[in-house]
Amino acid sequence: MTTIRVRLTLIYSGLFLLTSVVLLITVNVLLRQAMDARIGPLVAQPPERVWLGPGERPPAPRLPDLVDDVISYQWEMTVFTVAVLSLVSLVVGWTIARRILRPLHRITATAQRLSLSTLHERIALAGPKDELKELADTFDAMLDRLERSVAGQRRFIANASHELRTPLAVQRAAIEIGLPEDVGEIRDKLLLHNRRAENLIDALLVLAQAEHGLDDRSPVALDEVVRLVLAEGRPDEVAVTARTELFAVEGDPVLLNRLVTNLLDNAVRYNHPGGTVEVTLAGGVLTVRNTGPHVPVERFGDLFEPFRRLHTTRGQGAGLGLSIVASIAKAHDAEMRASPNPGGGLEIVVTFPGSAEPVTGRRELSRAP
Repeated sequence: MTTIRVRLTLIYSGLFLLTSVVLLITVNVLLRQAMDARIGPLVAQPPERVWLGPGERPPAPRLPDLVDDVISYQWEMTVFTVAVLSLVSLVVGWTIARRILRPLHRITATAQRLSLSTLHERIALAGPKDELKELADTFDAMLDRLERSVAGQRRFIANASHELRTPLAVQRAAIEIGLPEDVGEIRDKLLLHNRRAENLIDALLVLAQAEHGLDDRSPVALDEVVRLVLAEGRPDEVAVTARTELFAVEGDPVLLNRLVTNLLDNAVRYNHPGGTVEVTLAGGVLTVRNTGPHVPVERFGDLFEPFRRLHTTRGQGAGLGLSIVASIAKAHDAEMRASPNPGGGLEIVVTFPGSAEPVTGRRELSRAP
């Protein structure tokens, strides 16, 4: 790929070389014509025969021959001078292009460094009011608008979290306390829908938080997160086995816990009685593999989209589990992919970019139904 700096250098040097060649050719041609016009008449007569005696030197060359020698030498010096000046123009053009494009490199570096947690940074380019200064100021103004928009969204999420959870908690308490025992079936249905609404709200809030990125990062022992999730989860009729190595990642512990929890819940929910779930953490690669129904290839594109559910007999979720996982993985700069598991089920792999501590050991856990 040819950079703008290279193209500018070639343009500068090419224009210099073209103008230099044209100028020198014109000067040499005019000089030759002028010398021919002035010296030609002087040598129009035939030369006299000169006899040399002992010890005498031959006469000087004729003027036309001398003119040819001078012109030839001048052409040689012209080619040498153009070659040297072309090299000089390349060096000077390369340096000037670097100086001109320095503000663009600063703008590019700032844009690459920006995230939702660093929206307060600005380019603040100093210098004359030219096109590059105008571009930097426009970029800073866009960042101002984006920062205000993100701050407003975060306030909305915090307010929505409080405003939506409070009435659901009141409804749950009213159902549990206010309904008599003889309406147990209705009571259980109301509590079930109440819990589903609470889970949906929690999932939406987590999804919104993950998509907004991470404000603060801290070292999180991912192997400890996996162990805690396995210890809290109690899958029915599904055997869960795990192999973990010590691994730490810079991120948010709550979101990482939710990532592992959703992966395990998805592997259990989309399974069959007597099935298995394998969880592996090795070298910063988290793999969750389960048995279960076959997933059509054409449905793989829907796995990480919100509110997309595959058929399951283990209770319908909100359809946000894997989309939340994908958003959390993206917030942690991790790569995520899914592939079919031979014999049925899925294999989901999350590859984290790096660890905060070396791998020094392995733990093996298992949980039978």
